[in-house]
Amino acid sequence: MAEPQTLAQKLIAAACGRDAVAEGEIVTCAVDLAMFHDSSGPRRLQPMLQELGAALWDPSKVVLVIDHYVPESDDESRRIVRIARDWAAEQQLPNVYDSLGICHVVVPQHGHIRPGMFCVGGDSHSPTGGAFGAYMFGIGSTEMLGVAVTGRIWVKVPQSLMMRWNGRLAEGVTAKDMMLHMIGRYGMNGGRYQAVEFCGEAVRALSMQERMTLSNMSAELGSQVGLIAPDETTAAYLREAGVEAGLDLARWRGDEGAKAEWHDFDAAALAPQVAAPHSPANARDVGEYRGVPVQVAYIGACTGAKLEDLRAAAGVLRGRRLAAGMRLMVAPASRQDQQQAEREGVMQALREAGAEVLPTTCGACAGYGGSIPDGASVISTTARNFKGRMGSETAQVYLASPYTVAASAAAGRIADPREFMA
Repeated sequence: MAEPQTLAQKLIAAACGRDAVAEGEIVTCAVDLAMFHDSSGPRRLQPMLQELGAALWDPSKVVLVIDHYVPESDDESRRIVRIARDWAAEQQLPNVYDSLGICHVVVPQHGHIRPGMFCVGGDSHSPTGGAFGAYMFGIGSTEMLGVAVTGRIWVKVPQSLMMRWNGRLAEGVTAKDMMLHMIGRYGMNGGRYQAVEFCGEAVRALSMQERMTLSNMSAELGSQVGLIAPDETTAAYLREAGVEAGLDLARWRGDEGAKAEWHDFDAAALAPQVAAPHSPANARDVGEYRGVPVQVAYIGACTGAKLEDLRAAAGVLRGRRLAAGMRLMVAPASRQDQQQAEREGVMQALREAGAEVLPTTCGACAGYGGSIPDGASVISTTARNFKGRMGSETAQVYLASPYTVAASAAAGRIADPREFMA
């Protein structure tokens, strides 16, 4: 009789064709999906594939998203994007999403990630796929070359850290706050490159977009993956995304008694969180940074500009105006989310408050677009606030949820969103 298996072990076992795997084993897994974008993908892979004289193992299992260097603002951007587009045409890739939004949002929206899959991505926030009960992690260009040619990759079966959130979040407190709190408590190596799984009543109560934020930022926790066992919420999202295949939800959850390290949190007691420059690990309750002046607010990135994030910000700003001298930039995470936000009047509320709407790309989160002024204090919904991450070396970037960023934009200083939601 096999030992009880964690969700991570079950996913790896399925990918390597076994009934069970043991923690610490090194196994070779078949890849169900490889995702890359214009920054990490063709411009690095194409010359290596040519040198080897090798072909893609299965173009139908490759998804290419052009999201970093668009809209092209200079010759270098045009060169990189042209390489991606030409290569996609040459390889006859069936799954290409060009200027439709950020890969970590666009790929799930088109139903590519489903429970039980084993996936890799050429980007550090690829663990977003774990929100769907898939084993998905980020790899570098050399590893991606191996996957592109063979469709396989080795993995060491990780220890699982179970992050159990009891109770329910209060209004104005989000998955972003949960994540910043965990990173503040355990640091950026808190996941020790293991498998983190999020569970408990508060996690089950989250929408798919909020779960995606948790899984996405498991990268900042130092984990390889950020898993959430799939349930009816997952199935409903995937049906909406056009997935017609049956989903075996019951199979993809950890066994009772599986070996793991457990950590408990009280969701009801959680306050909105803010992380000070220059690390997400500098996260504290919003009250500790309250009153810090900010000149720029940014609502963007895969972590902070999905439809529900835009709704949250509009909920705070509706009927209000930005503080004098304040800039608020909004870069929706996908065109689909932006169009829905337009239909709901969410974008109109943001514009009426004084927001500038930027293209649906990675934008300033990845340091492109040059929109963050030098020396500015910025409050942002992005996942990272490393020095120079948003382009300017001298900008001071604070991280927070869309609620907190919107409230701070109205106040001109870091503010508690709960005071704006009475």
